[in-house]
Amino acid sequence: MNTVTKNTLLIVEDDPGLQSQLKWCFEGLDVVVAGDREAALAQLRLYEPLVVTLDLGLPPDASGASEGLATLAQIITIAPRTKVIVVTGNDDRENAVRAIALGAYDFYQKPVDPEILSLIVNRAFHLHQLETENLALAAAQRVTSPLSGIIASSPQMLKVCRTVEKVAPTNVTVLLLGESGTGKELFAHALHDLSNRAERRFVALNCAAIPETLLESELFGYEKGAFTGANKKVRGKIEHAEGGTLFLDEVGDLPMALQAKLLRFLQERVIERIGGREEIAVDVRVICATHQDILKQVRAGHFREDLYYRVNELTINIPPLREREGDIPLVARALLDKYCMQHHKPRRDFSQTAMAAIEAYEWPGNVRELENRISRAVIMSEGDHIEMEDLEFVAENNVGDKGQAKPTPLNLRQVRDEAERQAIIRALNWFNGNIVQAADALGISRPTLYDLINKFGLKEKL
Repeated sequence: MNTVTKNTLLIVEDDPGLQSQLKWCFEGLDVVVAGDREAALAQLRLYEPLVVTLDLGLPPDASGASEGLATLAQIITIAPRTKVIVVTGNDDRENAVRAIALGAYDFYQKPVDPEILSLIVNRAFHLHQLETENLALAAAQRVTSPLSGIIASSPQMLKVCRTVEKVAPTNVTVLLLGESGTGKELFAHALHDLSNRAERRFVALNCAAIPETLLESELFGYEKGAFTGANKKVRGKIEHAEGGTLFLDEVGDLPMALQAKLLRFLQERVIERIGGREEIAVDVRVICATHQDILKQVRAGHFREDLYYRVNELTINIPPLREREGDIPLVARALLDKYCMQHHKPRRDFSQTAMAAIEAYEWPGNVRELENRISRAVIMSEGDHIEMEDLEFVAENNVGDKGQAKPTPLNLRQVRDEAERQAIIRALNWFNGNIVQAADALGISRPTLYDLINKFGLKEKL
């Protein structure tokens, strides 16, 4: 069985004697040869060479057209990143220039000097390697979203990121909606960091984590002697955020009595401390978040409708991890790197079964649950790879309680196209945009993968 290697050179030459001479003058390279266009294209698809030497003097086809230039055009169409070095006769400089215009990397004139041609070929391999490394670096940089700390490449999350970038410079009150663990506080930080308030404080308060009897004083502060134990004047979270951003997490759990006071603050931008009579003006940008169905809370009478419209000047819906197309491998690997470093463990990767289990699971706890599992796995694993058992998955397929199958179209072409598209996204994310590795995992050639990437509009994954 023929295998693709990283140092394959294809020599396209119709002279058997020159074929034999060239085949043995490239040390350290896997050399394959072809004598005509049909054989060259077959070898190109089979071996996926990184560099090709092409004799422009191939015999013309039946119409009299240049066979060498036609072969060059097809090679570049099939494998656009392959470096083609055209070999010409002394009197064929015009075709050499045309070949460069068509996309050839370089040209060399006969008679062949193996030493000089070897130098040109090795330089082509080196350039291909540099381009591959640059693409990998660009892909790694695009693994993260435009917002610091948020790892995403899915259309769903990139849309959220673009919305945050547009909204951040304004002073509108933003309501972040999403399941627990989707990163609502990260987006709140992003809204603050991208605003003109970034140099001032970001103050967060979880409305569900503080007893109702203490929540009012936490928000509004109190005067000395306001109640037993109030031995001094204390500023609340709202005052503390002066000039900056106040983030009210789980605002849906705010008691009804406090909802009225919060509404007045949002309307008037003034507060009164507990036990005080002085109105204090506060300049603060407010961001709220909740995992609850807030409209359902309004209809049930648990959340004031007028307050809802105040905190909901603009809503941003954050999708759950299971709906973020292709993001799970990216997030998992980023978290693995983070915890290997944090727990002073050697860098490792997931086994194929572990990654398959990670992708199959519904993650009802979203990124927070994924983060906890990976942190534990890094601490407890003993091998070179994180295995499925390290992640506390059982052998059978894990499905979250909240997971629901998406309706599948009946049209077979749509089913096939969607399956191909999802497989390509998974492979590209799994191998960080490395085309060679992704194509190998998918069981297709690199040119075929390029064609499919263009077909499904996935160039942003590279």
